[in-house]
Amino acid sequence: MKETKKTGNNKERLNKYLAACGICSRRDADRLIEEGRVTVDGTKAAVGMQVTGREKIAVNGKMIAGREEKVVLAYYKPAGVVCTERDKYAERKISDELKYPVRLTYAGRLDKDSEGLLMMTNDGALIDAMMRGANRHEKEYVVRVDKEITDAFLYGMANGVYLKDLDITTRACEVRKSGKYTFVIVLTQGVNRQIRRMTEHFGYRIRALKRVRVMNVNLANLKPGEYRVVKDAELMQLYRQAGMEKR
Repeated sequence: MKETKKTGNNKERLNKYLAACGICSRRDADRLIEEGRVTVDGTKAAVGMQVTGREKIAVNGKMIAGREEKVVLAYYKPAGVVCTERDKYAERKISDELKYPVRLTYAGRLDKDSEGLLMMTNDGALIDAMMRGANRHEKEYVVRVDKEITDAFLYGMANGVYLKDLDITTRACEVRKSGKYTFVIVLTQGVNRQIRRMTEHFGYRIRALKRVRVMNVNLANLKPGEYRVVKDAELMQLYRQAGMEKR
């Protein structure tokens, strides 16, 4: 069989290319394209168009540099920091707190009052894979509440909670008591403020919430505001769990 070699003329979808460049996720790339904020060789891009990467591609009028080496960080987000890049009313934004030479985006938010592990990367495809709810990737939290934890509370949390304001029932999950007022919970879905909503359903209030693990990556010994580069075997395992090959 004759071997064929890839050339620079091979094309891929523009949203995939923007994700590979670390600009945003594919879904967000489609939104930017639909809003007319992406141009290719000076012309507004269309959803689904193909590019080689040799074109002059701009987002919001700014030329993108092309593909970057992929970086994945484990970052300890302090309480009080908002997972946003554009909210002008936020006193402390993630984009201001985390100083890194390459532009990175978070894969899964933590709300302002929560702290702990936040995965940061410029690999849009990895973000997409980690955020896809159907993949049921695990996220582990340590939670402190305002009242003593009962067996009934643990049972109710573990077996799915109906959230009236969202009209959904949470997936069954792993919950275990770790202290008189603390418990550990492992979720496989990403409903907004899910743990807070679940605990409030049973009349509890959260005093502190910390995410300590995302998939195979642990917070380990990081302190608030610190980060470490995820690499070697840990990085390879992360990509495998995401259903991807490290590129």
